[in-house]
Amino acid sequence: MSWEENVRKVVPYVAGEQPKNQDVIKLNTNENPYQPSPKVAAVIKDFDCDVLRRYPDPDVSALADALAKRHGLGREQVFVGVGSDDVLAMSFLTFFNSGKPILFPDITYSFYDVWADLYGIPYENQPLDENFCIKKEDYQKENGGIVIANPNAPTGVASERSVCEEIISANPDSVVIIDEAYVDFGGESCVPLIEKYENLLVVQTFSKSRSMAGMRIGYAMGSKKLIEYLNDVKFSFNSYTMGAIAIAAGVASVEDEAYFAETTAKIIATRERTKRELARLGFVFPDSRTNFIFAAHRTVPAQEIFDALRANRMYVRHWNKPRIANHMRISIGTDEEMDKVLAFLEAYLKGRQ
Repeated sequence: MSWEENVRKVVPYVAGEQPKNQDVIKLNTNENPYQPSPKVAAVIKDFDCDVLRRYPDPDVSALADALAKRHGLGREQVFVGVGSDDVLAMSFLTFFNSGKPILFPDITYSFYDVWADLYGIPYENQPLDENFCIKKEDYQKENGGIVIANPNAPTGVASERSVCEEIISANPDSVVIIDEAYVDFGGESCVPLIEKYENLLVVQTFSKSRSMAGMRIGYAMGSKKLIEYLNDVKFSFNSYTMGAIAIAAGVASVEDEAYFAETTAKIIATRERTKRELARLGFVFPDSRTNFIFAAHRTVPAQEIFDALRANRMYVRHWNKPRIANHMRISIGTDEEMDKVLAFLEAYLKGRQ
């Protein structure tokens, strides 16, 4: 028998390309085009490195306290991890153990099926409708748990809170995870439902709206009981998950609400302008409530446009998958970056006529 026969084999998640050449317009991984809060920069600049001799706070108390205060929750209702991917992976491991299939959309964040396969969790994909919207009735059947990204990725479509609540209330015996990575760009958060539903876990991240993808901070909010179970698994896996610098920087970001509001508003304004320009150029797309647009051209294949953009050092995201092979996900950059991309698209499309 070969040792390889006992290896856990999975098909890994494929992240967006990270080009080594920095002289590019990078709109393929939904990063924030603006720097983190100046308060974050100040904390990092003045950080006392002597602190790094010791292990960080395993409870991440300072950051959890700041997040609880911001969201109007108790400290015991907040769980902090190393990016929302870490939080979500820990949540799959903690809550989806019934042997029944978990449910999530057929077009959504492509890490969900990877985690399910990694942990041996059965799952069923529920097809979005022709407008890329969730059909709530698909989630009102027997299941081992539910995961919904809202707003969804890569489509950018946001479901109303009332739709999510119908799904949550119909599944009192399952944990329902609402992944709100993009909620700050125009979605309707389910955090106000936490006090009403013990089975609801809401996950958010610092990677998008707080410009801290490189720092890796994510968090979950839910009932005291859910968070206790998450912490039990975390402390059985790795007690010291978040570094001291990340904790301090995270607190500084949460405490600078004005900067957060300013930068998210700028991204939203650029997104709305970009929608108008893309429509003028012949693109169609669902109404985005995220920091990206999921666009298809009426006549030109997405693969062709994607290749042309990449050849000119403009990176967007494209998946050669059923239902979405003719779409590209275009992250929202600065106004200057979007102007360059739009000018290129206009010239390229005219050149094909």
